[in-house]
Amino acid sequence: MDTSMNFSRGLKTELVQPYDFEMSQDLRPFLEEYWVSSFLIVLVYLSLIVVGQTFMKTRKGFSLQGPLILWSFCLAIFSILGAWRTWKFMVTVMFTAGLKQTVCFAIYIDDTIIKFWSWVFLLSKVVELGDTAFIILRKRPLIFVHWYHHSTVLLFTSFGYKNKVPSGGWFMTMNLGVHSVMYTYYTLKAAKVKHPNILPMVITSLQILQMVLGTIFGILNYIWRQEKGCHTTTEHFFWSFMLYGTYFILFAHFFHRAYLRPKGKAESKSQ
Repeated sequence: MDTSMNFSRGLKTELVQPYDFEMSQDLRPFLEEYWVSSFLIVLVYLSLIVVGQTFMKTRKGFSLQGPLILWSFCLAIFSILGAWRTWKFMVTVMFTAGLKQTVCFAIYIDDTIIKFWSWVFLLSKVVELGDTAFIILRKRPLIFVHWYHHSTVLLFTSFGYKNKVPSGGWFMTMNLGVHSVMYTYYTLKAAKVKHPNILPMVITSLQILQMVLGTIFGILNYIWRQEKGCHTTTEHFFWSFMLYGTYFILFAHFFHRAYLRPKGKAESKSQ
Protein backbone atom coordinates (compact mmCIF):
# COMPACT_ATOMS: atom_id res chain seq x y z
CA MET A 1 0.00 0.00 0.00
CA ASP A 2 1.21 3.53 -0.76
CA THR A 3 3.14 5.15 2.10
CA SER A 4 1.33 8.47 1.76
CA MET A 5 -2.07 6.71 1.98
CA ASN A 6 -1.05 4.94 5.19
CA PHE A 7 0.31 8.17 6.55
CA SER A 8 -2.82 10.16 5.73
CA ARG A 9 -5.02 7.57 7.42
CA GLY A 10 -2.76 7.63 10.46
CA LEU A 11 -3.33 11.34 10.89
CA LYS A 12 -7.12 11.09 11.01
CA THR A 13 -7.19 11.15 14.79
CA GLU A 14 -9.06 13.40 17.16
CA LEU A 15 -5.88 15.33 17.84
CA VAL A 16 -5.75 16.75 14.33
CA GLN A 17 -9.39 17.08 13.35
CA PRO A 18 -9.94 20.55 11.83
CA TYR A 19 -12.23 23.15 13.31
CA ASP A 20 -15.04 24.51 11.16
CA PHE A 21 -13.18 27.75 10.41
CA GLU A 22 -10.16 25.75 9.23
CA MET A 23 -12.32 24.13 6.56
CA SER A 24 -12.89 27.41 4.75
CA GLN A 25 -12.21 27.78 1.03
CA ASP A 26 -8.62 27.03 0.03
CA LEU A 27 -7.01 30.16 -1.40
CA ARG A 28 -3.96 28.42 -2.85
CA PRO A 29 -4.97 28.86 -6.53
CA PHE A 30 -5.23 32.63 -5.96
CA LEU A 31 -2.27 33.04 -3.62
CA GLU A 32 0.17 31.06 -5.74
CA GLU A 33 0.26 34.14 -7.94
CA TYR A 34 1.09 36.19 -4.88
CA TRP A 35 4.80 35.42 -5.31
CA VAL A 36 5.04 38.12 -7.99
CA SER A 37 3.01 40.64 -5.97
CA SER A 38 5.19 40.16 -2.89
CA PHE A 39 8.06 42.03 -4.55
CA LEU A 40 5.80 45.01 -5.19
CA ILE A 41 4.53 44.93 -1.60
CA VAL A 42 8.08 44.95 -0.25
CA LEU A 43 9.04 47.80 -2.59
CA VAL A 44 6.05 49.85 -1.40
CA TYR A 45 6.89 48.95 2.22
CA LEU A 46 10.49 50.17 1.91
CA SER A 47 9.37 53.31 0.09
CA LEU A 48 6.84 54.12 2.82
CA ILE A 49 9.59 53.76 5.43
CA VAL A 50 11.55 56.54 3.72
CA VAL A 51 8.43 58.68 3.28
CA GLY A 52 7.30 58.08 6.85
CA GLN A 53 10.65 58.89 8.42
CA THR A 54 10.91 62.05 6.32
CA PHE A 55 7.40 63.09 7.36
CA MET A 56 8.12 62.52 11.06
CA LYS A 57 11.57 64.13 11.01
CA THR A 58 10.29 67.55 12.11
CA ARG A 59 7.30 66.29 14.08
CA LYS A 60 6.80 65.00 17.57
CA GLY A 61 6.16 61.27 17.86
CA PHE A 62 2.58 60.11 18.48
CA SER A 63 1.71 58.13 21.61
CA LEU A 64 -0.66 55.59 19.97
CA GLN A 65 -0.77 53.56 23.18
CA GLY A 66 -4.35 52.38 22.70
CA PRO A 67 -3.98 51.33 19.04
CA LEU A 68 -0.63 49.67 19.83
CA ILE A 69 -2.11 47.62 22.66
CA LEU A 70 -4.97 46.47 20.42
CA TRP A 71 -2.61 45.75 17.50
CA SER A 72 -0.17 43.72 19.58
CA PHE A 73 -2.95 41.90 21.42
CA CYS A 74 -4.66 40.81 18.17
CA LEU A 75 -1.38 39.54 16.72
CA ALA A 76 -0.61 37.76 19.99
CA ILE A 77 -3.96 35.94 19.96
CA PHE A 78 -3.53 35.02 16.29
CA SER A 79 0.00 33.73 16.88
CA ILE A 80 -0.98 31.75 19.99
CA LEU A 81 -3.88 30.05 18.19
CA GLY A 82 -1.75 29.37 15.10
CA ALA A 83 1.14 28.03 17.17
CA TRP A 84 -1.16 25.76 19.17
CA ARG A 85 -2.77 24.28 16.06
CA THR A 86 0.41 23.85 14.00
CA TRP A 87 2.56 22.56 16.87
CA LYS A 88 -0.19 20.10 17.76
CA PHE A 89 -0.24 18.90 14.17
CA MET A 90 3.55 18.69 13.78
CA VAL A 91 4.00 16.79 17.03
CA THR A 92 1.26 14.36 15.97
CA VAL A 93 3.02 13.84 12.66
CA MET A 94 6.36 13.32 14.40
CA PHE A 95 5.01 10.67 16.76
CA THR A 96 2.92 9.04 14.04
CA ALA A 97 5.44 8.91 11.20
CA GLY A 98 8.76 10.16 12.56
CA LEU A 99 10.90 13.29 12.30
CA LYS A 100 11.64 12.71 8.62
CA GLN A 101 8.03 13.31 7.62
CA THR A 102 7.84 16.59 9.54
CA VAL A 103 10.99 17.78 7.80
CA CYS A 104 9.84 16.65 4.37
CA PHE A 105 6.39 18.29 4.70
CA ALA A 106 5.39 17.21 1.19
CA ILE A 107 3.15 14.28 2.20
CA TYR A 108 0.94 16.29 4.55
CA ILE A 109 0.96 19.67 2.80
CA ASP A 110 -2.61 19.08 1.56
CA ASP A 111 -4.03 18.36 5.01
CA THR A 112 -6.92 20.71 5.86
CA ILE A 113 -5.25 22.21 8.93
CA ILE A 114 -1.94 22.88 7.18
CA LYS A 115 -3.65 24.29 4.09
CA PHE A 116 -5.63 26.76 6.19
CA TRP A 117 -2.78 27.95 8.39
CA SER A 118 -0.38 28.15 5.44
CA TRP A 119 -2.39 30.76 3.56
CA VAL A 120 -3.35 32.62 6.73
CA PHE A 121 0.31 32.66 7.78
CA LEU A 122 1.26 33.98 4.34
CA LEU A 123 -1.18 36.90 4.61
CA SER A 124 -0.13 37.61 8.20
CA LYS A 125 3.34 38.56 6.96
CA VAL A 126 1.75 41.48 5.10
CA VAL A 127 -0.27 42.51 8.15
CA GLU A 128 2.84 42.43 10.35
CA LEU A 129 4.42 45.15 8.25
CA GLY A 130 2.21 47.44 10.33
CA ASP A 131 4.71 47.00 13.18
CA THR A 132 7.01 49.37 11.31
CA ALA A 133 4.32 52.04 11.03
CA PHE A 134 4.06 52.16 14.82
CA ILE A 135 7.83 52.51 15.16
CA ILE A 136 7.96 55.40 12.68
CA LEU A 137 4.86 57.23 13.96
CA ARG A 138 6.00 56.87 17.57
CA LYS A 139 9.48 58.02 16.49
CA ARG A 140 11.27 54.98 17.87
CA PRO A 141 14.63 53.76 16.46
CA LEU A 142 14.14 51.63 13.34
CA ILE A 143 17.05 49.21 13.22
CA PHE A 144 18.25 47.30 10.15
CA VAL A 145 17.33 43.84 11.46
CA HIS A 146 13.69 44.93 11.84
CA TRP A 147 12.90 46.02 8.28
CA TYR A 148 15.25 43.45 6.72
CA HIS A 149 13.53 40.68 8.67
CA HIS A 150 10.01 41.84 7.77
CA SER A 151 10.89 42.24 4.07
CA THR A 152 12.69 38.94 3.57
CA VAL A 153 10.27 36.85 5.63
CA LEU A 154 7.42 38.12 3.48
CA LEU A 155 9.32 37.24 0.29
CA PHE A 156 10.48 33.84 1.52
CA THR A 157 7.04 32.91 2.85
CA SER A 158 5.44 33.61 -0.52
CA PHE A 159 8.30 31.75 -2.26
CA GLY A 160 7.90 28.76 0.06
CA TYR A 161 4.12 28.75 -0.34
CA LYS A 162 4.24 28.84 -4.13
CA ASN A 163 6.97 26.22 -4.42
CA LYS A 164 5.82 24.04 -1.52
CA VAL A 165 9.25 24.12 0.12
CA PRO A 166 9.40 20.84 2.09
CA SER A 167 10.62 22.24 5.42
CA GLY A 168 7.99 25.01 5.32
CA GLY A 169 5.94 23.28 8.01
CA TRP A 170 8.63 23.92 10.60
CA PHE A 171 9.27 27.44 9.27
CA MET A 172 5.62 28.33 9.89
CA THR A 173 5.31 26.48 13.18
CA MET A 174 8.44 27.92 14.78
CA ASN A 175 7.67 31.44 13.59
CA LEU A 176 4.17 31.34 15.07
CA GLY A 177 5.58 29.96 18.32
CA VAL A 178 8.14 32.75 18.71
CA HIS A 179 5.62 35.41 17.70
CA SER A 180 3.11 34.20 20.29
CA VAL A 181 5.65 35.11 22.98
CA MET A 182 6.93 38.24 21.22
CA TYR A 183 3.55 39.89 20.61
CA THR A 184 2.41 39.01 24.14
CA TYR A 185 5.47 40.89 25.38
CA TYR A 186 4.69 43.83 23.09
CA THR A 187 1.14 43.92 24.46
CA LEU A 188 2.35 43.99 28.05
CA LYS A 189 4.96 46.60 27.26
CA ALA A 190 2.50 48.88 25.44
CA ALA A 191 0.02 48.54 28.31
CA LYS A 192 2.83 49.31 30.78
CA VAL A 193 2.14 46.04 32.60
CA LYS A 194 5.03 44.79 34.69
CA HIS A 195 6.78 41.80 33.11
CA PRO A 196 10.01 39.86 33.78
CA ASN A 197 13.02 41.93 32.73
CA ILE A 198 14.56 38.85 31.17
CA LEU A 199 11.67 38.43 28.71
CA PRO A 200 13.24 40.45 25.81
CA MET A 201 16.41 38.34 26.13
CA VAL A 202 14.34 35.15 26.10
CA ILE A 203 12.55 36.26 22.92
CA THR A 204 15.81 37.02 21.09
CA SER A 205 17.22 33.67 22.30
CA LEU A 206 14.17 31.89 20.89
CA GLN A 207 14.65 33.72 17.58
CA ILE A 208 18.27 32.56 17.41
CA LEU A 209 17.22 29.00 18.29
CA GLN A 210 14.65 29.16 15.50
CA MET A 211 17.40 30.03 13.00
CA VAL A 212 19.60 27.15 14.20
CA LEU A 213 16.77 24.60 14.02
CA GLY A 214 15.60 25.95 10.66
CA THR A 215 19.09 25.45 9.23
CA ILE A 216 19.24 21.91 10.63
CA PHE A 217 15.82 21.02 9.18
CA GLY A 218 16.88 22.41 5.79
CA ILE A 219 20.08 20.35 5.80
CA LEU A 220 18.18 17.19 6.81
CA ASN A 221 15.67 17.77 4.03
CA TYR A 222 18.47 18.13 1.50
CA ILE A 223 20.09 14.91 2.76
CA TRP A 224 16.74 13.06 2.47
CA ARG A 225 15.76 14.77 -0.81
CA GLN A 226 15.88 11.58 -2.93
CA GLU A 227 13.47 9.64 -0.74
CA LYS A 228 9.78 9.30 -1.63
CA GLY A 229 7.73 12.31 -0.58
CA CYS A 230 10.84 14.22 0.50
CA HIS A 231 11.91 15.98 -2.68
CA THR A 232 13.59 19.35 -2.56
CA THR A 233 15.72 21.34 -4.97
CA THR A 234 19.07 23.06 -4.75
CA GLU A 235 17.21 26.37 -5.10
CA HIS A 236 15.00 25.60 -2.09
CA PHE A 237 18.00 24.61 -0.01
CA PHE A 238 20.09 27.63 -1.07
CA TRP A 239 17.47 30.25 -0.22
CA SER A 240 16.50 28.55 3.05
CA PHE A 241 20.14 28.35 4.08
CA MET A 242 20.82 31.96 3.09
CA LEU A 243 17.74 33.21 4.94
CA TYR A 244 18.44 31.39 8.18
CA GLY A 245 22.16 32.15 7.93
CA THR A 246 21.71 35.90 7.65
CA TYR A 247 19.04 35.90 10.36
CA PHE A 248 21.32 34.01 12.72
CA ILE A 249 24.15 36.50 12.20
CA LEU A 250 21.87 39.52 12.61
CA PHE A 251 20.03 38.27 15.69
CA ALA A 252 23.24 37.03 17.33
CA HIS A 253 24.77 40.47 16.73
CA PHE A 254 21.65 42.13 18.15
CA PHE A 255 21.77 39.84 21.20
CA HIS A 256 25.42 40.73 21.85
CA ARG A 257 24.84 44.46 21.40
CA ALA A 258 21.66 44.59 23.48
CA TYR A 259 22.40 42.19 26.32
CA LEU A 260 26.10 41.35 26.58
CA ARG A 261 27.96 44.61 26.03
CA PRO A 262 29.03 46.36 29.25
CA LYS A 263 26.39 48.86 30.39
CA GLY A 264 24.32 47.91 27.34
CA LYS A 265 20.63 48.60 27.56
CA ALA A 266 18.30 45.97 26.17
CA GLU A 267 16.52 47.07 23.05
CA SER A 268 13.28 45.87 21.52
CA LYS A 269 13.52 44.76 17.90
CA SER A 270 10.12 46.15 17.11
CA GLN A 271 7.80 48.28 19.21
